[in-house]
Amino acid sequence: MGKIESAETLGAGILNVSRRGFLKGSSGLALGFFLAPLMRGGEALAATASQPFGPNAFVRIDGDGVVTVLAKHLEMGQGSYTGLATLLAEELDADWDKVRVEGAPADVKQYNNNAFGPMQGTGGSTAMANSWEQMRNAGASARAMLVGAAAQRWGVPASEISVSEGVVSHAASGRKAGFGELVEAAAQLPVPQQVQLKDPKDFKLIGKVELRRKDSRDKTDGSAIFTQDFKLPGMLVAVVAYPPRFGGVPRSVDSSKAKAVRDVVEVVEFRDLPHGRAGVAVLAKNTWAARQGRDALVIDWDESKAFTLGSEEILAQYRESASQPGIPATRTGDAEAALAAAAKTVEAEYEFPYLAHAAMEPMNCLVKLSDDRCEIWNGEQFQTVDQAIIGGYLGLPPEKVSLTQLYAGGSFGRRAGSRSDYLVEAVAITRAARAKGHDVPVKMVWTREDDTRGGYYRPMFVHRVRIGLDEAGTLQAWHNRLVGQSIMVGTSMEPVMVKGGIDHTSVEGVSNLSYAVPNLQVELSTPTNIQVPVLWWRSVGHTHTGYVAETMIDEAAVAAGKDPYTFRDSLLEKHPRHRGVLKLAAERAGWDKPLAPGANGEKRGRGIAVHESFGSFVAQVAEVTVKADGSYRVDRVVCAVDCGIAINPDVIHAQMEGGIGFALAAARHGAITLKEGRVEQSNFHDFQVLRINEMPTIEVHIQPSGENPTGVGEPGVPPLAPAVANALFAATGVRLRKLPFPAQITA
Repeated sequence: MGKIESAETLGAGILNVSRRGFLKGSSGLALGFFLAPLMRGGEALAATASQPFGPNAFVRIDGDGVVTVLAKHLEMGQGSYTGLATLLAEELDADWDKVRVEGAPADVKQYNNNAFGPMQGTGGSTAMANSWEQMRNAGASARAMLVGAAAQRWGVPASEISVSEGVVSHAASGRKAGFGELVEAAAQLPVPQQVQLKDPKDFKLIGKVELRRKDSRDKTDGSAIFTQDFKLPGMLVAVVAYPPRFGGVPRSVDSSKAKAVRDVVEVVEFRDLPHGRAGVAVLAKNTWAARQGRDALVIDWDESKAFTLGSEEILAQYRESASQPGIPATRTGDAEAALAAAAKTVEAEYEFPYLAHAAMEPMNCLVKLSDDRCEIWNGEQFQTVDQAIIGGYLGLPPEKVSLTQLYAGGSFGRRAGSRSDYLVEAVAITRAARAKGHDVPVKMVWTREDDTRGGYYRPMFVHRVRIGLDEAGTLQAWHNRLVGQSIMVGTSMEPVMVKGGIDHTSVEGVSNLSYAVPNLQVELSTPTNIQVPVLWWRSVGHTHTGYVAETMIDEAAVAAGKDPYTFRDSLLEKHPRHRGVLKLAAERAGWDKPLAPGANGEKRGRGIAVHESFGSFVAQVAEVTVKADGSYRVDRVVCAVDCGIAINPDVIHAQMEGGIGFALAAARHGAITLKEGRVEQSNFHDFQVLRINEMPTIEVHIQPSGENPTGVGEPGVPPLAPAVANALFAATGVRLRKLPFPAQITA
């Protein structure tokens, strides 16, 4: 999802804490931390014996010395559990082998995302950035209390005590104690008001390549619990029949054949939900029976209000809109006058299709409902939004909606629903089942087909761009019109993210263009008659704006008769971090050396791109080979990333590699298309993810930095497609302005 305007990040001085937290009866230590919104008259609310953990408890230490880190961010494959644990364990000086991680419960007062706030959720590549000082302070405070307990026990100054790998030591006397031996005494001490964090030169865990991920073993041996694995006694499974067009509703339902399927228990309908979708759910004792029952339903759909346009009709409308002025998002200088006076101009129109998220684990959700409470288990990404929407639907206060965070098998933005669509559907099905006498938990399961056709796609976009250069080949003007649906309009985030008719997530990456151009005008047109549900998709607006920016700047370089790398570098004098990764990628790729020639009539090309998103800077160089028949392969991608201090280098490498594969799948194959309002794709055979034989050789290089950490989950995606497109141009002379790319590139 996209970046939400940040609240001030917590610093060491804000994490003022009071008195103590207890873990009675289990020989443990729990720490409670209190954010500024919980202060009363400048004093933090005190933890008490009846509230042993206190708000914002990020760490527990038991009598065996096992350290449990409570992660406020969802682990969906991006490494947040490992990163959060690294931050806390670094300052605690814990034994990494004795650190475990649990998902924190839903409670915005305790687990606020400080980049969103007040809101608990994972997205926008904010997990490490917003937790950088918070989790370190949590670990440092726990360490100080353990040291204090040891100092009291041994009668020595705390300044003489050291801590390493979960052992507290006093060198002069030779005394040692493990964390577990000290937790009861430490729990009686006041939590320090301020703590001294380590100098980065003293880090033992942060920045270490060999640190093992905390979710690897569970995911390798099959013990990791995803929503699909989780069961409750008496649980029924629901599989849903959805209308073939967005906006359809059931007119009549014949469920007789469905109810005749063995193990099918009930059939229920839902409609009039907050997100407007309707469906018919079959509940059964297992998934297979529910799916068979769903397929046996006979439904007459009322499509009188359904969306019936196809992709080509939508594109035609967008092209027409792009020919007319939109709402200005950025206006610097006079782009029209500069274009009129330009010695050279380049004009281009770009088309970007709808894209599904295609996470490995389709959407699912387990619900247990009572008269005054709703309990949910799932890969929970947007706790505060989901609590509010579900609570509003049920007439319950948000705190009566409990959300247990399990592992998620990918998301790429899909589980961070702005309208909580699939969760509300699961709740509606459970409520309808209760009304028919089935007061049991219900797990709603989507098939891959449901997931592919379920909407909430990356929006379709059209860009129309004109750039102008002077006689010396200097970039003088950039005029960019964008047309596409808004992700934010109609959601609770609209007041923050939509200003003056401009959805920031639609224009991010081009409205704040980093290249020095004296005359820049960016305009946005947002259609309101398209009923296709849209949502953020990994790197959000940067998925299309980054492509436009980096292929157009390449065209400008060619028009100026200049090298694409040096042309970019000359326009980034005010952006040293862009230049840093650009230089690193070019050097490591051997940009100044010619590519080895292709064999048997093959053509080879190299392309470059650099882009900033979510506070991180990524440059990529792609090498391609084009065969005589126009088919091609991406041979190599060299990636340079500046994400501030590298907390977990191995995770950074993995996320850059994963982002490159994800982006290459979209560039080569990705498109959701509609015909007369029906989604044409259904599964991986026609919405193809990247095959292993298509994956290029990837090198990832991390730019050393002393800046605070930023995100890596999304920033690896935007530069890939333009780098490949620029490489294909270098090989063939063909510019690619419509995604996905054709299977064969011919002049």
